[in-house]
Amino acid sequence: MNKKTVREVDFRGKRVIMRVDFNVPMKNGAVQDDNRIKAALPTISYVLEHQPKYLVLMSHLGDPKKDVKKAKEKAERDAKPFDEAKFIEGKHRMKPIAEQLSRLLKRPVKFAPAAIGPEARAAVEALGTGEVLMLENTRFHPQETSKEASQREAMAKELAAYADVFVNDAFGSAHRAHASTEAIAAFLPAVAGLLMEKELEYLDRAVSNPAKPYVAVMGGAKISGKIDVIQNLMRKVDVLLIGGGMMFTFYKAQGLEIGKSLLEEDRVEMAKKILEEAKALGVRFLLPTDCVVADAFDNGAKTQTVSIHAIPAGWQGLDIGPETVKLFSDEIRKAKTVVWNGPMGVFEMDRFAEGTNAIAKALGEATRGGTVTIVGGGDSAAAIAKAGLEKSVSHVSTGGGASLEFLEGKVLPGVAVLTTKT
Repeated sequence: MNKKTVREVDFRGKRVIMRVDFNVPMKNGAVQDDNRIKAALPTISYVLEHQPKYLVLMSHLGDPKKDVKKAKEKAERDAKPFDEAKFIEGKHRMKPIAEQLSRLLKRPVKFAPAAIGPEARAAVEALGTGEVLMLENTRFHPQETSKEASQREAMAKELAAYADVFVNDAFGSAHRAHASTEAIAAFLPAVAGLLMEKELEYLDRAVSNPAKPYVAVMGGAKISGKIDVIQNLMRKVDVLLIGGGMMFTFYKAQGLEIGKSLLEEDRVEMAKKILEEAKALGVRFLLPTDCVVADAFDNGAKTQTVSIHAIPAGWQGLDIGPETVKLFSDEIRKAKTVVWNGPMGVFEMDRFAEGTNAIAKALGEATRGGTVTIVGGGDSAAAIAKAGLEKSVSHVSTGGGASLEFLEGKVLPGVAVLTTKT
């Protein structure tokens, strides 16, 4: 990683603004999962230990505009009243997060009712030496995500006026060119936080310098969201293991019957091309040999394990089968580097979580044997956490979209703007 980090900054007496990723699940104004808050604690503590004048934290929390629209539409369909203010209070306000952070840090965390504007400026100006302030949800300001660069820059300039140094520790938002993640770096020295540094080091190892044999495990519902990752990784890995709902589009591309299993009809030709490309590149492209099928998309449905050549009409595949689990687990245990992105089945339902859990266990075993194991964010992170095995692998990314784009080989805007080491 050739970007400067917090370790290369003298924070004494400096005003510091830090972008964190506190986009956590909320329900009725209460934090449901504080893992992302905990992930930022090392950087926050590091800065505070080095005697800054003060520390201002900023983050988005959901997408208020989009979420309100969806909730309104649902309320209309259900013929129920909708209280927009109450909805926003319960899902998008940062105050409960500031309170949770205060408990975790064991020190007061002040709160500003906006990210920019007179109230926010007054809250920043009132900070005493060594104090911490959490700004309100950056996405309450349309400039944050505006398509107009001048709008983003105007907000970024206001945010930058609070500080002497910008620290970006929000890897989960690094793929967004927003005011608080990218534009602000034009006005302040910008460095990576410890979490950002760790994310980039592990993911860069997977993309640029992987120890061989290198295995990529790809899952999830659809090929469409993973095409670029698959095509990029095919040029780097020795083995590609494909599970999840996307496997049925590959089966269809091979002329197999898939019953009522998930199918992206408009991606069948693309699946054929990927299979041909893998063959031409000499990559071992392994699809499941068996799967668990059900007569309904339901945890209480009837199930059976069948060969992929014998999926019954009217049934749908919802997990990989035991034969595939063994095949995939053996490949993982032989690897020196493994990247996993996407569950093997509908892991949210316990009946169809066995394949995903088995892959998580195999990653843990490989890690204990010295393999570098990297789990992409999003559903993969949720799946390994549900299995209680997130501590058994080398690294679990905090950024679903960001880790995917990094694995695709894309430049992340929030990383590109950080100061390069000289």
